[in-house]
Amino acid sequence: MNQNDVKKAEGKLGILVVGLGAVSSTFITGVLMARKGLAKPVGSMTQYDIMRVGEGADKKYLKYNQIVPIADLSDIVFGAWDVYPANAYESAINCEVLKEKDINPVKDELENIKPMKAAFDHNYASRLDGDNVKDCKTRWDMVQELKKDIREFKEANGCSRIVVLWAASTEVYVPVNEQIHYNLADLEKAMKEDDREHIAPSMCYAYAALTEGAPFIMGAPNTTVDIPAMWELAEKTKMPIAGKDFKTGQTLVKSGFAPIIGVRCLGLAGWFSTNILGNRDGLVLDEPANFRTKEVSKLSTLESILVPEKQPDLYTDYFHKVRINYYPPRNDNKEGWDNIDIFGWMGYPMQIKINFLCRDSILAAPLCLDLVLLSDLAARAGRYGIQRFLSFFLKSPMHDYTKDEVPVNNLFEQYVMLKNAIREMGGYKADELID
Repeated sequence: MNQNDVKKAEGKLGILVVGLGAVSSTFITGVLMARKGLAKPVGSMTQYDIMRVGEGADKKYLKYNQIVPIADLSDIVFGAWDVYPANAYESAINCEVLKEKDINPVKDELENIKPMKAAFDHNYASRLDGDNVKDCKTRWDMVQELKKDIREFKEANGCSRIVVLWAASTEVYVPVNEQIHYNLADLEKAMKEDDREHIAPSMCYAYAALTEGAPFIMGAPNTTVDIPAMWELAEKTKMPIAGKDFKTGQTLVKSGFAPIIGVRCLGLAGWFSTNILGNRDGLVLDEPANFRTKEVSKLSTLESILVPEKQPDLYTDYFHKVRINYYPPRNDNKEGWDNIDIFGWMGYPMQIKINFLCRDSILAAPLCLDLVLLSDLAARAGRYGIQRFLSFFLKSPMHDYTKDEVPVNNLFEQYVMLKNAIREMGGYKADELID
């Protein structure tokens, strides 16, 4: 691919977020403040990372926007759906992630971001009680209403492109059903028949986005686009999809630290991870059916990095447990504890303990920005379907499990994948070097 093959980022980029809670309001506020020069988008790869292109005498180090045409922050327009009617300013204040002094300079812009009524099913997030909800008879009606929202937002704001980002709560776990989720025609039939057991509201958002020519990003561990029917739709519409679940705190640590154990050829007896948090996400995850969705996502990371079949002496029968506990006093200030039991020479045991006091939305906001900008870039580059290079930002990377594909969870391997995609879209040669 030559850079000339990538369409320029011309016109306005509309970002429609599903869920205007802590993550989204922090993300939006940060972007608005950054483009006024009042804050720095720290943590964003697209804004800060410098990577090598070329080798030998041709080697140079460049920012992403010097390699590929990434949309400028000044061209972004925000919109949202949410079950609560609070505008982005009210949400940012209510969520108590950011200080008021860091919100007020963009108060007017935030107040103009008023959430559209959400496509919502209380059975999928029983702890939420908002009433800013569409009155839809069937799942197919949900799809049509959302498609209309996307079209109207795009026209009203003069956007040339749209990206839809799920930053809402974790839905109850929806197991993949081959009769419903493997074929696009079957998925559409289930939507029209209002199959509420197998069709989550998030699937309606994804279907609407893709059919309206908008990339879709799943920032929660929901099944949503991680099904063959959605892959088929993404191929049909030639739109990128990415997911699932923002890689913020504990899983970021795990995907970066587990490779250390692996490359050092140390053994693993057990890895126990637990968290406390008190935001809306924590409230929803306090429901066992919703936590199950998150648990599946978080448990998948370790097993693809420290593989028993590759090193039976080191990684056979290790115990891996993940817990998330709702604790309101912490609000968005999440705390994660990892207790790692390892063994070394002659089987002698050792322990590693990690205590990560983090801010969930502060870590998620730059991921939102990068995922949106890079999905938009991928669409303009003609890349569609699963965007594996975006696994760097996600807990449970999408992969074709129908063909026994193994997801890449090693953070450093993911980083190489990310850089190589940027290189290829910029007309440079891909390689396996880490710099």
